[in-house]
Amino acid sequence: MTLTKSFGYALRGILYVALTGADQRRIQLDEISQALGLPRYFLGKVMLRMAKEGILDSGKGHNGGFCVNERTLSTTLYQLMELTGNPHEAGTCALSLRKCNALNPCPIHQEATVINAQWNALFAHKTIRDLLNKNREGFLESLIVD
Repeated sequence: MTLTKSFGYALRGILYVALTGADQRRIQLDEISQALGLPRYFLGKVMLRMAKEGILDSGKGHNGGFCVNERTLSTTLYQLMELTGNPHEAGTCALSLRKCNALNPCPIHQEATVINAQWNALFAHKTIRDLLNKNREGFLESLIVD
């Protein structure tokens, strides 16, 4: 399974807002971008999309920024994957061969199909809340790009 850069930015941004905005304060884009080491412009586009889709709340101005809402924690990774433009893996060859399908399979088609189904099942059931409930030391630091 291949995940887009947008997925990674959205997930890290949402997790950062959820972890640092516990008192419902709005977290500004500059803070998120600097803390996570992500490009501000691209992250901004992704975060605004999350707000537009209702996964985050956002506000403009001096006290603006992003905060979690009722829907944030119940959002599944699969929903996030769909919103960030991840291709549906059913028609994508694991080896990037153009003519791979059930009738004309590549050498690993069957195994890749099983693995993709497992990934999709995992992503369909894991929520943002599940990721936050792990309460691991250093989790916030793991979101930062080196």
